[in-house]
Amino acid sequence: MKSLKRILDGFYNDFDFAGHLRKDPIEFPLRYADPPDREAAAFIASCLAYGKVELFKPVIEKILLPMGNSPHAFLLDFDVKRQGKTFTVKYRFNEREDILCLLFLIHEVLKRHSSLEACFRKHYSGEESTTGGGIAGFMEEIIAIDTSGVYGRNIRPRGLLQFFPSPAGGSACKRMNLFLRWMVRDRDIDLGIWKGIPKNRLVIPLDTHIARISRCIGLTGRASADWKAAVEITEALKKFDPDDPLKYDFALCHHGISGLCRSRSGPGCRACFLKDH
Repeated sequence: MKSLKRILDGFYNDFDFAGHLRKDPIEFPLRYADPPDREAAAFIASCLAYGKVELFKPVIEKILLPMGNSPHAFLLDFDVKRQGKTFTVKYRFNEREDILCLLFLIHEVLKRHSSLEACFRKHYSGEESTTGGGIAGFMEEIIAIDTSGVYGRNIRPRGLLQFFPSPAGGSACKRMNLFLRWMVRDRDIDLGIWKGIPKNRLVIPLDTHIARISRCIGLTGRASADWKAAVEITEALKKFDPDDPLKYDFALCHHGISGLCRSRSGPGCRACFLKDH
C-alpha cells in the first residue's frame, strides 16, 4: 500500500489541473466570482454531468446563458410562465419539461432557504462518517416539492427523478458527490465555498472511470458502482490521505476520460502509471 500511495501522490502532485478544466463541468461555476452564483451554476452543471463531456457541456451552456451574470439572482426570481419558453433544450433522459422543473425546484429551494447550502445543512449531521444522510434528506426535500407549476399536475417523471438520486436507494449519487466536492474542498480546482464540512466526510463521485480504475488497483471488490462501492473506495483512499481522500478524484477521473485506461488488461495498461498495481 505504501508503494501505491507513493504512486498516487506523485500523480496528484504532478497533475496539470488547469490544463484539464476545459474537459470538466467545473469550468462553468468557475466563470462566476460571487459564491451564490458559483453555487447555483455548480448545481446545474453537476446535475447534467453525465454521458460524454462534449455532449453535456453545450446543454449546460444553453441553460446558463439566459441567466446572465448572476444565476443565483435569476433563479431566485424565476417564473415558469414568464421565463419557461426561454428554455427549450433537452438532454438524453431529461426532456425540456424536466430541465425546466429542475430550475423551478432550485428556485423553490432558494426561496425557502436562500441557498442550497442552507437546505443541505438542514439535513446534514456532522456526527455521521459521510455526507450520505445529508444527501438523502436534501434529495427528499427537493423531490417533495409540488411540480404542478411545470407539468400541470404534481408528477415526477423519470427524467426529473434522474436529477435527484439518493443513497437511501443505493445510488452512488455521483453527480451530487461531485457537487459537494466542488463546494467543500478548497484545494486545486475545487471552489471551497461551503465552510465547516470536513473534507474527509465527502464520498468520491463514482463514475465508470473511477470504478474501473479502483477495481484494477484493489480499492474495491464490488462489481456494482453503487453507494457501498463509493464509500468503500473513499475509505481505501483515506489510508493514503485521512483528511482529504478526494484529492485524487479529479486526476484519476481524467486519466480515465483521456482514454489511457480502457480495461483491466488492455494494451494501454503497459503504459499506465498504475501498471504495477
